[in-house]
Amino acid sequence: MADKYIVRITAGPSYDEATHAEVRVNRPEPLHVNGDAADIALNVRIQNYQGLPRGSPSTSGYFAAEPHAYNQDQYSISFRFTPRRPATAAAQETGRDGISGADLQFGNDFDRPIRDRLPPGFNTAMNIVRWWIDPGLDGDAYADLPYLYGPALSSFNVLHVGPGEYDEGRGGLWFDEGGDEQGLEARGALGMPADGKARMKWALRDDSKEKWVFAYGQTYGLDFFNPYLDFANLALKLPGFHLPIIKYLDGHGLRATRRRSHQLRYVLRNRETSEVYLVVVIKLYLKDDVNEDGTLKQGAVERAAEAAGDGEAERGEKDETQVLREASEKLGPTGEEAETSLGDVD
Repeated sequence: MADKYIVRITAGPSYDEATHAEVRVNRPEPLHVNGDAADIALNVRIQNYQGLPRGSPSTSGYFAAEPHAYNQDQYSISFRFTPRRPATAAAQETGRDGISGADLQFGNDFDRPIRDRLPPGFNTAMNIVRWWIDPGLDGDAYADLPYLYGPALSSFNVLHVGPGEYDEGRGGLWFDEGGDEQGLEARGALGMPADGKARMKWALRDDSKEKWVFAYGQTYGLDFFNPYLDFANLALKLPGFHLPIIKYLDGHGLRATRRRSHQLRYVLRNRETSEVYLVVVIKLYLKDDVNEDGTLKQGAVERAAEAAGDGEAERGEKDETQVLREASEKLGPTGEEAETSLGDVD
């Protein structure tokens, strides 16, 4: 069923997609997203990409470089982030010269309820994500306005204090954990570990988040990647758990003839002020809604909006204890995946 759809990715400084531009996936040249709240340069890389715009590379040198080759990473959202000093007096009352590590969030949110469209096994999948991938993730997928956010300080795989590098051979923007000389000094002064995984664990502590500040005018390199979301087959592959997402987009209780588009939205935001810095929208369109030149056919956007609030799905839950036990057998004591094939739960 995945071959019926095509992916299009846009990004902008707000939820309003009129402010977005199409992302040139796997191209090394970053997309510049300049809003009132931040200056951002963005690269999105997807392994085995076959989406829009037409002629996009199917891969990036990023995936051949370490550690991504060893990890078999499937996608990356990577960007330079320079927060601007807020113009409003209310936003300046915090007394900080930047954004607290407790307040800068990254994750997914939705404009409408999705509880009636969550597939069987969703809660199990979320427990696996929280236990072994991102313990800082929090939210409510069953709310009227669902969200799943984590502190950026612990959610991003790489945090580089400074502008990092631009390396065409490795896919464009490239960040190693650490920073420039000034950045390393700032990290060291707060006891932030030099290793990425150790820093993510350190950042789960409330005192760590409270004392770290993303300073206004300072540039940070952030990279979010993993091997779990397979865009080629539209499937979520977690340790011990395989969820074929497309099965729930095309049938299984959905009024499939009207569901012309489906999307996943990543947001970088301020928890305290609700200010938004970056919105990346990954949207699936039926191929017959896309012209040969990659533009959308008349009415495609309207059908997409209609589809987003339409449909009902079967709900159910697998034996979570069994699934989690199978997952734990595939992971080492530190949560790293062992060299075995993923299980299949659907």
